[in-house]
Amino acid sequence: MVNNVNTNPGALIALQNLTRITNQLEEVQRRVSTGLEVSSAKDNPALFALAQQQRAELGSIESVQQGLRIGVSTVDVALAAGESISDVLVEMRALASQAADPSISAENLTIVTDQYVALRDQITRLVDTAEIGGRNLIASGATDLTVVAGPDGATTINVGAEDLSVGGANLTISADADPFAAVVDDPDTVGVDESMTISEVAEAEIAAIEASISNVSTALGALGSGANSLELQNNILTRVSDALEISIGNLVDADLARESSRLQALQVQQQLAIQTLSIANAAPNSILALFA
Repeated sequence: MVNNVNTNPGALIALQNLTRITNQLEEVQRRVSTGLEVSSAKDNPALFALAQQQRAELGSIESVQQGLRIGVSTVDVALAAGESISDVLVEMRALASQAADPSISAENLTIVTDQYVALRDQITRLVDTAEIGGRNLIASGATDLTVVAGPDGATTINVGAEDLSVGGANLTISADADPFAAVVDDPDTVGVDESMTISEVAEAEIAAIEASISNVSTALGALGSGANSLELQNNILTRVSDALEISIGNLVDADLARESSRLQALQVQQQLAIQTLSIANAAPNSILALFA
């Protein structure tokens, strides 16, 4: 071995080894801190590109699911109002039955009529308040709800609007101010045949209410089916989303247990490399002994 002070081959080799170990240590520390084995295109261009494509698809699914959740909320509000309307109709049916009793007194008829009209007006309030996000699926003139159901944007789910307003397509109850008392107080009231008795008017109302109950039940069935379709699609997309997240993790996530072991090993190697470099740098000093 040639001893000289111009070059130190041992120190150069030790420095190269220290640089290599330090670079590996920095890479492992990055993986441990980020939890990712592939965090940029430099790490693995192919895997990074594939992961980015799947992240884009995952983002699209999340946007679609948000729309589906809004759609479910819209239909749920319509269903809640529709179910309340159905309950009101049942109460109106009971009042109409009381009015149909030939033995009912004029005083009791007035009470029944007032209650009947109050319930009918409640239906209007229920329809008017069944709105969320500017959408009302049971108001007169309401339009169908169309929700994007797939990340391609072409797949949609349509929930039909149902007119549950008084006088609407699905509610056939009388819109007279007071359908029973009108026969007694004002036989010429529009919509009331002056030749009809109170009992006959009440029986006509009963038939109309029963038709309304049937129509509302049909409407609720359609809305319920639409809500189920939206929820089912959301559940399907949740499973797809979970699968994509697992796939992305398999592509880019780091094995932290393995990286932790490598981190400790490289830290020891780095300390040894530093000591080796220190020894190599001190080697030229031995030449001074030749001149002592």
